[in-house]
Amino acid sequence: MRRLLFAALVIAVSLCTKATAGADSFFFSTGDPNGLMASTARIGSAGKIQIETGDDFVLKHEILLQHATFTGLLINGATPADIANVNVDLYHVFPKDSNTVRTPNVPTRTNSPADTEFTGLDAAGGGLSFSANILNNSFSVGNSVLPGGIHPSPNQRTLGNGPVTGTEVKFDVSFNTPFDLPIDHYFFVPTVELNGNGEFLWLSAPKPIVAPGTPFAPDLQSWTRDSDLDPDWLRIGADIVGGTPAPAFNASFTLIGTEVPEPSSLLAIGSGGGIFGVMLLRRRRV
Repeated sequence: MRRLLFAALVIAVSLCTKATAGADSFFFSTGDPNGLMASTARIGSAGKIQIETGDDFVLKHEILLQHATFTGLLINGATPADIANVNVDLYHVFPKDSNTVRTPNVPTRTNSPADTEFTGLDAAGGGLSFSANILNNSFSVGNSVLPGGIHPSPNQRTLGNGPVTGTEVKFDVSFNTPFDLPIDHYFFVPTVELNGNGEFLWLSAPKPIVAPGTPFAPDLQSWTRDSDLDPDWLRIGADIVGGTPAPAFNASFTLIGTEVPEPSSLLAIGSGGGIFGVMLLRRRRV
């Protein structure tokens, strides 16, 4: 009987391992930077208020999000050696996690990130690890949203802060505890803390997304806010830059993970467990 029980346990473990190993991989990308916009994305620190920029993605399957990249500029003389911390927050789409009865200080909250993030990790707390690799020592963009360039209604339309040049850097982030994300629409919001006077600006990507990016629908657009505007958000294109028609921007990032098998794909595991259960039942009856 012990041999039968051991054999059943081995079968069950084997089936479970094969199901996990056979899970489909997940990959999403908005594409490479297009040189049109760069928006500040920084962690608040002494003398610097927090400024967030977010862009959206859609999941059609539950996934374990294990890895991400995002590309931006280091300006004001900053180098990778000045990076003190990296944070990644995930937001639902408004009105989830939001106060819907207050009067917003922006033109609209439709399709914006929620008031508050529902999860997040940073390097300082040990939740993620990262590397920052220089792609280009001199990369220029046509427009920007810099600190001081975010204002509530009715003064939100500044046209942007104009062209900026900096060091193009790609952040490669691994989540030490993967995010378990069910089917939904999300915003990805990375922020960077720099020592000294440096700033990190997240670079825009093509909208609509083109190859080698991963087109999806509905593809919303990049939003931004600082801690003075919080909990509201502004559309970088429609609200801050403006125009007729107003531009809309994505932000350059990729997501990598593993699809969580649906219950039907775990039938084999259940069958293995059933065998094991029968063996236990038989043992109890003996």
